[in-house]
Amino acid sequence: MLATAMPDPSPLPVVGVDLGGTTVKAALVAPGFELGARGQEPTDLRSQRGLLDGIERLVEKVRHGTDIAGVGFGLPSQIDQRHGRVLDSTNIPLEDLDFAEEMRRRLGTDVMIDNDANVACLAEWRIGAAKGVDNVVMLTLGTGVGGGLILAGRPYRGSTGAGAELGHMTIDADGPPCQGHCPNRGCLEVLASATGIMREANALADARPAGTLREARGGGAVLDARFVIERARSGDAESLQVLETVGHNLGIGIANLVNIFNPEVVVIGGGVSAAGELLLGPAREEYHRRALPSLAHDTRVVAASLGNDAGVLGAAALVL
Repeated sequence: MLATAMPDPSPLPVVGVDLGGTTVKAALVAPGFELGARGQEPTDLRSQRGLLDGIERLVEKVRHGTDIAGVGFGLPSQIDQRHGRVLDSTNIPLEDLDFAEEMRRRLGTDVMIDNDANVACLAEWRIGAAKGVDNVVMLTLGTGVGGGLILAGRPYRGSTGAGAELGHMTIDADGPPCQGHCPNRGCLEVLASATGIMREANALADARPAGTLREARGGGAVLDARFVIERARSGDAESLQVLETVGHNLGIGIANLVNIFNPEVVVIGGGVSAAGELLLGPAREEYHRRALPSLAHDTRVVAASLGNDAGVLGAAALVL
């Protein structure tokens, strides 16, 4: 008697984790990239152990006893992909740590890791704004500026896996010092990020005693990126000027990247991209002024389409 073939069991979901300097997000993700249970917690910046403990608790909360195929992590860090090791991080207490092995031990499942901007780029390439193209540059604008590359249809991470640090491109040799352990000045990291918006807003408030930003600051407002973007949307001229300045800085960086990589599309994501065309308009204008015409003609600059889910979806894609 012939045995009846049993159908293959349904592929298991995975957990994707997006670790940021402010928030840790996690989600259960099915093989078709459908989002299930999700959660988030403030990032514990007090110590490396506290940070790892918090990540473990969040993954177990989202997993809630479900069988999973593994956990993918997007980390704001430089990573040695050969060994699954975090080399350094700008905004969180992770340094010189075999992160993949540590989380395997804690969670009892397979673990994959990559830089947070790389995983966001991977998600936008697989199912988002860059779907269907082979050469992609992505910039994620948050506290700093992350970068991700898809070249000839494959993620590019450099010789050790720590490459594509596109935010640490100098666009002003005499600009402000960069953040974290970067020894440079005038990086895209500090001139086209939330940090850059806050710096420009406070500089404008200092320069205009009778201006709207000085008045808002005097009333107790913190001139951070969220405040400036909201004010710009309501038509405040000084906030619009701040976004225009930061947009031009972004455009310089885009022009350099287009000249180097000749991508089909440049995707702009991260929290600051919520400014939309108030930021991307000036960025495109500056980019077209500076890039080689033969290259700029064929490269689109677009907003990311996956929003705040890009990080968890891209982290899940590492395992899927």
